[in-house]
Amino acid sequence: MADTRPASVSFRQALAYWLKLGFISFGGPAGQIAIMHQDLVERRRWISERRFLHALNYTMLLPGPEAQQLATYIGWLMHGSWGGIAAGGLFILPSLFILIALSWIYLAFGSHPEVAGILYGIKPAVVAIVAFAVYRIGARALKNNIMLGIALAAFIAIFSSGIFYPGFTSFPYIILTAALIGLIGGYLAPDKFKLSGSHGAANKDYGPALIDDDTLQAVHTRFKWPRIIVYACIGIGLWLGAMIWLYNVYGWHGVLTQMGWFFTKAALLTFGGAYAVLPYVYQGAVEHYHWLTAAQMIDGLALGETTPGPLIMVVTFVGFVGGWTHQLFGPDSLALAGIAAACVVTYFTFIPSFLFILVGAPLVEATRHEIKLTAPLSAITAAVVGVILNLAVFFAWHVFWPKGWDAQVDWLGVLMSVVIFIGLWRYRWGIIPVVLGSGLFGLVVMSGNG
Repeated sequence: MADTRPASVSFRQALAYWLKLGFISFGGPAGQIAIMHQDLVERRRWISERRFLHALNYTMLLPGPEAQQLATYIGWLMHGSWGGIAAGGLFILPSLFILIALSWIYLAFGSHPEVAGILYGIKPAVVAIVAFAVYRIGARALKNNIMLGIALAAFIAIFSSGIFYPGFTSFPYIILTAALIGLIGGYLAPDKFKLSGSHGAANKDYGPALIDDDTLQAVHTRFKWPRIIVYACIGIGLWLGAMIWLYNVYGWHGVLTQMGWFFTKAALLTFGGAYAVLPYVYQGAVEHYHWLTAAQMIDGLALGETTPGPLIMVVTFVGFVGGWTHQLFGPDSLALAGIAAACVVTYFTFIPSFLFILVGAPLVEATRHEIKLTAPLSAITAAVVGVILNLAVFFAWHVFWPKGWDAQVDWLGVLMSVVIFIGLWRYRWGIIPVVLGSGLFGLVVMSGNG
């Protein structure tokens, strides 16, 4: 363990790291958070374990992608507003360009047997990856019977609302109820609602950190109403200006305008990270607006698992497919329509994430030692486990019974998911090797059947 505090980090040095992170952040939110923990807490010691976990649990409270928001938070701690914008922006830009390219390949060549075979192999891997996410998060968050009860109640609540048709208000009610339970529990049984982060209790010491437990609060991290009001106005202005432009050009019922409005609601009303958000996006994009099919949604998640960046970037795929299939700019400009829709969806999905950090983080920094304020985060984390479990059931149904309950079970897909889950759990297989290997296996199987 090092005994000396690391040297200060310049904005340029931090920028280089955030750009690198944007290209290597594979593995979904759990993997991305693990990468940041290993790099920033253990190796570089830019931030201490406790400060990292406090920031993490705040982002888990927020709607939106917690890994991207965590990067934004740490960037803001280090270099203020521009540091946060750079960290959060570079976390998603590589994925945006990669997913646009993959979406074009999918739509242009998806009917080819080779592409279909690769997707067939990847889908069972997606089921196993989501199921493993339930296990990993549950193992950390469900530390006692109270937390287990919250998780089960959340699963029952969202499951009973319809496995495949979760209501638009399901997530906020579940999360707000969990937060209320945590708020009360923080008073009545504080030991049961202690903060539990994604990397265990904050009792590890990797040596002095640049932003340590006892580091004096920087000027830019202090809560000041004038600055908060300015940031809020800028964020709302960026959103409102884009919505007004879309409305004036395409009308309220235009596809791009409706995408902007729907993904604004998705960004504000869905909690628990990408795995919890996806059922909400599925209901709106597939069942309500018909921008894509259920099979395409699962294919999009499979592609999202192969790219860096937050898993919620699957919305980029949703937008691209919606713009392409609706021929927004005519039959001769399908790719341009897809790119435009993908950019609109991504823009409206992530604006709130930056706003939540730049506006809310100063208040959170002032409450780092308040169990009454952090206890709700522990309860919310437990509830998210139940929500993600519902998502695992949702994907399993579509992958193992692709033609409905009355059709034959895809036993090969079931076997693949079981084997992959055991590999992830017992042998710590990496997400990318799993996805690539599954795609190759599916290609071989489909070629053999052909």
